[in-house]
Amino acid sequence: MARLPYSLAALLILAPVAAEATISRAVKFDEKVDKAESIVVGTVIDQESRWDDQHKWILTYSTIRVDKTLKGQPEQELTIVTPGGKVGTIVQEVIGVPRFREGEENVVFVRDTQAGKTVAFLEQGNYKVLADARGERMAIPAVSTAVLVDTARGTAATPEGPRSMSDFEGAVRETVRRREINRMEMLKKQKEEASLSSVLQRNAGWVALALLGAILASWQLYKRW
Repeated sequence: MARLPYSLAALLILAPVAAEATISRAVKFDEKVDKAESIVVGTVIDQESRWDDQHKWILTYSTIRVDKTLKGQPEQELTIVTPGGKVGTIVQEVIGVPRFREGEENVVFVRDTQAGKTVAFLEQGNYKVLADARGERMAIPAVSTAVLVDTARGTAATPEGPRSMSDFEGAVRETVRRREINRMEMLKKQKEEASLSSVLQRNAGWVALALLGAILASWQLYKRW
């Protein structure tokens, strides 16, 4: 069994034990899409909670049957590990960590850790998939137990609202598309800069002579005046 990574351990250590508000940075949708290793839509088909190697923290392993991959390499199943859970009569709860339940459908923004795949940005990286009154499938942001703050403005952030799955998937695809365009433009610029540098290096002698000529010409012009 993998050891609990620092990122998950920090959540357990820093989580308040009293029912007090926890403040978290509100993460923009585009940032979540950019930073996630993968984004999947799937149903929880199995869950197991057990102690870590040091027998200090309880970890919950949720197996998700993947119905659709919105970003990343397609796979049929994946297991998400989250801190907290119940083993026997002992319960550990961690503020800000999403909770999965068997049979529920979710959209999960996935991040890799030493302990395995987990949810990127905690509760902000998890959405419930539910049908509305008209039967349309909706992506519902997880209800956060933390107060989300817009760090750029220093004010409480407006909670993200639900959206139809078609709109949600379209927003993910558009963000991924823009990111790929930016990446290709950056690679092109780096290639052009490398090409120019290579030309200058190959013709360093001629460049030096040209500079020397320009300096001499300027000096002659200066003497005339």
